Amino acid sequence: MNRRDFLTLSGAALATTLAGCTGSGSETGGDTVGMKDFKFNPKTLTVDMGTTVTFDNDSEVGHTVTAYEQRIPGDAAYFASGEFASEKAARNDVNGGLIEPGETYTHTFEVPGRYEYFCIPHEGTGMKGTISAE
Repeated sequence: MNRRDFLTLSGAALATTLAGCTGSGSETGGDTVGMKDFKFNPKTLTVDMGTTVTFDNDSEVGHTVTAYEQRIPGDAAYFASGEFASEKAARNDVNGGLIEPGETYTHTFEVPGRYEYFCIPHEGTGMKGTISAE
């Protein structure tokens, strides 16, 4: 192999490696949702049923991941950081559900459908997201 072929192959390998490092999650198929600047990134995400999604707090303040109880599939388990059994319980103990900067929360989406969620302290600023499990 000559030097030019080696450099061409090396560049292609680098481009392939970097392609997987372009951000937190994607509109389809990603499994990470970032929390920064009072937003979930991405705001909408589609995953395969059975996927475990990691919510990564890469901001400088605490956030929650709290499902809207009436906006998840009827036969799906309720989810919220802090492992609360209901939206009311999560709202009543915001500090118990805070994901501190640098920490993560995970949830596995086992039932197909649309899941709407929010950050309790920043709901008023529009920190809301949707995950669709197919």
